[in-house]
Amino acid sequence: MEVMKVYTIKDYQNIHQQEEVVLVLGYFDGLHLGHQALFAEARKLAKDLDLRIAVLTFPESPKLAFARFEPDLLLHLNSPEDRLAKFEEAGVDDLYLIDFTGEFAKTKADDFIQQYVHGLKAKAIVTGFDYRFASDQKDGYYLQEKFDGPVVVVPEYSIDGEKVSSSRIRQAILSGQVNEANRLLGYPFSTRGMVVHGDARGRTIGYPTANLALLDRVYLPGDGVYVVDVAIEGKIYRSMASIGKNVTFDGTELRLEVHLFDFEGDLYGQLLSIYWLGKIRDMVKFNSIEELVDQLHADADSAKKWQAQKYRKV
Repeated sequence: MEVMKVYTIKDYQNIHQQEEVVLVLGYFDGLHLGHQALFAEARKLAKDLDLRIAVLTFPESPKLAFARFEPDLLLHLNSPEDRLAKFEEAGVDDLYLIDFTGEFAKTKADDFIQQYVHGLKAKAIVTGFDYRFASDQKDGYYLQEKFDGPVVVVPEYSIDGEKVSSSRIRQAILSGQVNEANRLLGYPFSTRGMVVHGDARGRTIGYPTANLALLDRVYLPGDGVYVVDVAIEGKIYRSMASIGKNVTFDGTELRLEVHLFDFEGDLYGQLLSIYWLGKIRDMVKFNSIEELVDQLHADADSAKKWQAQKYRKV
C-alpha cells in the first residue's frame, strides 16, 4: 500500500499535483463517523473512476480567522500524528494542508474553484451537506452547478436523531461522557503524555500512578476517575486514570494520573497513549486515607471488569 503524501502549502501556487483525483473538502477535526461517510463515498468514486483521493484542509480551526481568540480554539480532537493516521486509514493518497488566513478567507468561490479545485486536478468532488467555502459562503450544491464532473454532497449522518458533529463530540468529552464520544467517533478518543515525576503519594497507598505531562493540544475529559487502556511500546494495559486537583490532599494543580494494572517497570520519560473507555465516578474529597483506599479498590474492580464497546463503522 502506498504511503499517503502530505503537502503543506502557502497558497494555490504551491500546488504541483501530477495525477487526477477525487477531491474531498472540509476541516475534519476528529474524523468522526460523519466525516467517515464522506470518505466512504470518495473511495467508491476513486475505485469507479480509477483516481487517487486528495484532501484540502487546514491544520487549525478556520474559526481562528474570524472569532475573538479563546485558548480552546487551539484544541483538537486528535493529535497531529493521529489525525494524519486517520486520513491515511480513510484512504487518502494526497493530503494538502493550508493555513486558513485572513487572505485565504477573502478568496471568491469561482476563484477557489479555478485556483484550488482545478489546481488539484480534481475530476470528482465530495463534500458534506453543511460545507461552506470562499468569502461568498457557497456550498456543495454550488459546486455541482459550476464544476464539470461528479460532485457528491453527503447528507447529514445522525445517531439517535442528532447530527454527528465535532462540537457534539467535544461536549461529550468535556462532560466526561467519553464512551459517548467514542460512539460518535467510531474509535476510542486518546491522549498522549510523557511520564514525569509527581508527589509519589500513590505508591504509599498501594496504587502507584504515572503522572503525565500532555504533549498535544487536545481536549481532556472533565474531572473524574476513568477506565482507560494505556499503550506502551505496542503493548496495551488496562488501567484507571484520574483527572482533577487531588482534592483529598488539597491539591491545587490539575493532574492527569494513571495506574496500570499488571505492569512492572520504570515509566519515567516514557511516552504513553491513553485510550479513554468510560467514566467510573466524579472526583470526591475523602475524609481519610482508608476511605480513599477502599474507593480505589472499588474503582480498580470496575475498571478491570469494564466491557469495551464495539464501534460502528461507516
